[in-house]
Amino acid sequence: MADELTYAAAGVSLASADEVVERLKGAVRSTVRPGVIAAHGGFAGLLALGGLGYSDPVLVAGTDGVGTKLELHREAGTLHAAGIDCVGMCVNDILCVGAEPLLFLDYVSVGVLDPATVATLVEGIADGCRQAGAALLGGETAEHPGVMAASSLDVAGFALGIVERDRLIDGQRVAAGDCVIGLASSGLHANGFSLVRRVLEQSGGLAAAPADLLAPTKIYVDDVRALRAAVDVRALAHITGGGIEGNAPRVVPAGCGLAINPAAWPRPAVIAWLAAQGVAEDELRRVFNLGVGLIAVVPADEAAAALAVLRERGTEAWLIGAIEAGSGVRYSA
Repeated sequence: MADELTYAAAGVSLASADEVVERLKGAVRSTVRPGVIAAHGGFAGLLALGGLGYSDPVLVAGTDGVGTKLELHREAGTLHAAGIDCVGMCVNDILCVGAEPLLFLDYVSVGVLDPATVATLVEGIADGCRQAGAALLGGETAEHPGVMAASSLDVAGFALGIVERDRLIDGQRVAAGDCVIGLASSGLHANGFSLVRRVLEQSGGLAAAPADLLAPTKIYVDDVRALRAAVDVRALAHITGGGIEGNAPRVVPAGCGLAINPAAWPRPAVIAWLAAQGVAEDELRRVFNLGVGLIAVVPADEAAAALAVLRERGTEAWLIGAIEAGSGVRYSA
């Protein structure tokens, strides 16, 4: 007798998909922000720009995922934090041109759908959206039996923000003598985990790793908003894969480089642990954020005010260097 020709027999459970949607309704509602339009039918999310107070708005979009850190989150049972990672990696990117996050979309792909697993992940995404002030306006969970392994799971996110054209941050006003402020990361964020996983294979696994290894990505929306209200923010750089030297030069004009003093801030425990496991200093600098998740460039006479604003908010921040003539990153120690 031939195999039963049904969607369920082919490996896709519509009932499980419905269960995820039902569980997540409250999480999605918790992210509603001004502009969101409730639409009957639900094939697309709607957000009106009129009434938000912008006269010459520019839309800003970004996308990212969690990378192989997701596998460690699964092993540790911290998928909620993985959802925050997904939002943070996207939103922190669009912040760098001055955008206020408006909405977020997620895409989750699985081999076989486990409703509790996917719901925990997307509830974390909703948590990240609340932190960012973005509406979780839609998403997709795709089951791929026969294409992905039954246990496979991946997630990607898409952020849309808005900024007035004359408030765009493009780095073009950066000049020699400006100060570089480093805002503390919450750990490694979501970069470099292919190397981290190799280290774990040789060092006893997650049980022997520092507590901050899987800390969710810090979302800097409120910090950047406070900074822009207080000082002239001339450039912002999200320090992701490639570290400071791979990211900070992207936001300064030709003819400008960054002199960075790596002794100006304390490194998180996870960086010291990686060094103790044998990762060389050059590789640490080339791959990881070293404890600085976002860099802001401000005029020298406003650096103290910038630090004060951040510290009043409870955000660790340090004067980590200056802009100088040249190119790239020069470490001063």
